[in-house]
Amino acid sequence: MKVLVVGGGGREHALVWKLSRSPRVKKIFCAPGNAGISSLAECVNIQAENIPAIVDLVRQHKFDLTVVGPEAPLVAGLVDRLEAEGYPVFGPRQRAAELEGSKVLAKEVMRKYNIPTAEYEVFEDAAEARSYIRKVGVPCVIKADGLAAGKGVIVAEDEQVALDAIDFIMRDRAFGAAGTRIVIEECLRGEEVSLLAFTDGEQVIPMIPAQDHKRVFDEDKGLNTGGMGAYAPAPVLTEAQKQEVMEKVMIPTVRGMAQEDRPYKGVLYAGLMMTEKGPKVLEFNARFGDPEAQPILMMLESDLDDVIGAILAGELNKVNLRWSEGAAVCVVLASGGYPGDYAKGLEISGLDAMPENVVAFHSGTAMRNGRVVTAGGRVLGITAKSGSISEAIDQAYQGVSRVRFEGMHYRRDIGQKALGK
Repeated sequence: MKVLVVGGGGREHALVWKLSRSPRVKKIFCAPGNAGISSLAECVNIQAENIPAIVDLVRQHKFDLTVVGPEAPLVAGLVDRLEAEGYPVFGPRQRAAELEGSKVLAKEVMRKYNIPTAEYEVFEDAAEARSYIRKVGVPCVIKADGLAAGKGVIVAEDEQVALDAIDFIMRDRAFGAAGTRIVIEECLRGEEVSLLAFTDGEQVIPMIPAQDHKRVFDEDKGLNTGGMGAYAPAPVLTEAQKQEVMEKVMIPTVRGMAQEDRPYKGVLYAGLMMTEKGPKVLEFNARFGDPEAQPILMMLESDLDDVIGAILAGELNKVNLRWSEGAAVCVVLASGGYPGDYAKGLEISGLDAMPENVVAFHSGTAMRNGRVVTAGGRVLGITAKSGSISEAIDQAYQGVSRVRFEGMHYRRDIGQKALGK
């Protein structure tokens, strides 16, 4: 098989890494890829959002499979374009991917199909939104409707923060057109966890639960980021609760999307809050998370190509997912200043010194004069698999200790919430 992976982050490196272990996959291309991916795949300098160029690339090489990693090309309809020309492609179609592309749509689907989530209101007028905040008070959560690279959610514990968030999103257009509408919802309390599932539009098979660490600093302090680390499995979601989420969230969502003429095939990601009243949905994503993909795919023993093939054939019921014992932990190494402004082009050392069972998944990297340099806010995801969560944490941080680049920062508490459980 000849496979194309679309994207250039840590999730895509993990997808390429996992697909490269399939005996049927003989050649992998990646667009645009990164410095780490280039050791496993032929990188093509086409951005993931450049739909016409990606389609032309697929026409040129006639790939046996295209795997779309990021949300932007999914929401832009890349899967629809390739399917229309008869090319096998993994990921939800445009109308299904809008479950992530529009927070408003997601909330409407959840309300209609009785999927547990926070109470909410939608606003297109900033003045009305500010009046609503003054009426209902805080805490509350303000969300940009559209895609905002994981940064369009602001938790406001105080009224002024909430009012400023409305202006930031709607008046200042911090997230562009994504902020034309906002969702204001009640602030759910509890511990967050992510449950991802494979689905062929009818069958839904869960993966192991994972926990992301979105805040930039230890103890969940500082600004939201795209994710500073993750681990799997996350014991905060017990087997009984996982079954509850499947019955109340995942299966009803797939069935509901089908009824809305938005058939959903691919990976369905539910970000959950474990409240006193049970699990409630914070958000849906239409693809693997980043960095959740790194530990999840490291723990997946099944051949990913087999799973994808079954989904495309509508035969997911024939798949029995196999998982490794133990746990995997991913620690993200970020550029100085991230999630704000940061420098690029800084040389990275130590990548050839990873301990056994540790993989340095590249996210924001590039090659320059034969050397690996920084090229993004989240630079690397140092990921370890071991027999227990504590061992995986230790091994991941051993890997972290080998890496150096100017301004590098990372959280030192990834996975700690799991140790008490």
